[in-house]
Amino acid sequence: MATTKKILRALAGETLDTPPIWMMRQAGRYLPEYRATRAEAGDFLSLCYNSELAAEVTLQPIRRYGFDAAILFADILLLPQALGADLWFVTGEGPRLSTIESQADFDKLKPASEIHETLNPIYETVRILSRELPDETTLIGFAGAPWTVATYMIAGRGTPDQGPAHALKDSNPALFDQVIELLTEGTIDYLSKQIEAGAEVVKIFDSWAGSLKGADFDKYALEPAKKIIAALKERHPGIPVIAFPRGAGERYEGFAKATGADCVAVDDAVSADWVAEHVQKDGCVQGNLKSSHMVTGGQALVDETRKIVEALGSGPHIFNLGHGITPDADPENVQLMIDTVRGK
Repeated sequence: MATTKKILRALAGETLDTPPIWMMRQAGRYLPEYRATRAEAGDFLSLCYNSELAAEVTLQPIRRYGFDAAILFADILLLPQALGADLWFVTGEGPRLSTIESQADFDKLKPASEIHETLNPIYETVRILSRELPDETTLIGFAGAPWTVATYMIAGRGTPDQGPAHALKDSNPALFDQVIELLTEGTIDYLSKQIEAGAEVVKIFDSWAGSLKGADFDKYALEPAKKIIAALKERHPGIPVIAFPRGAGERYEGFAKATGADCVAVDDAVSADWVAEHVQKDGCVQGNLKSSHMVTGGQALVDETRKIVEALGSGPHIFNLGHGITPDADPENVQLMIDTVRGK
């Protein structure tokens, strides 16, 4: 039976009169209802692992805005935690992890086959959402890409230039490759379980892909994505996959063909016109309004939204931001963006 869900139609290569729309980090701190639920949970990780509350915050932007998709509320660093890394969050500063600096550090991690006991609450969140979402709303599962997750595991935190990961990659490639291999295997198993629980699409977030250049981009951004996508499609024929190698620049071109992704999400450093010419020729694209428009609003938001919709209107397109919405965004500006995309 042909699907009527707009995002699944776009992912299958259909050009729609009005692009489907969702927003990265759409369940987040810019919404008062999210802040209330997070306070109820106690802290960020408790919210991620409380299936009922994680489902609630995933549903909040759907109730408020009627987005065409909901994305599972979780975090890319839950996988390293499930592999045995210590993980905690520092208020106002972000995540902290135990670091991988030596073979001995790596050897303390668990095999990929042992992640599910920790991650079972995430799969339960997916099951709740697959029951409770409106019939027309697509459920997206996700994971971080191996390179991006590795940058946090090696440094123990986010870094401006991913320097510690680059240093380990260059000084001890054998150890670095083991980290990437374990994360690739773990990501396949994690996303596969999300699909079994009811995710209809999965997205791979490679937030720091842009710091990989040349052969390193091929080896550590492109190849792991290709392996993950091939394995998922073998296990779950027909499952659509969105890849987001943020900061890839010219390397967005050809990424879908090289990896088997059904859609490439693009950031706002590339123009929609360039994306139409160089990326959309290979299939569905997702993006790419600047997140700052959700803060500033006004006519500039309307004009830029219309420009993106027009530029990408001749092929399959999912409207989204070029990166996640920020906590200082105005919820009214989100509604203005949606109304502009839908021509209201």
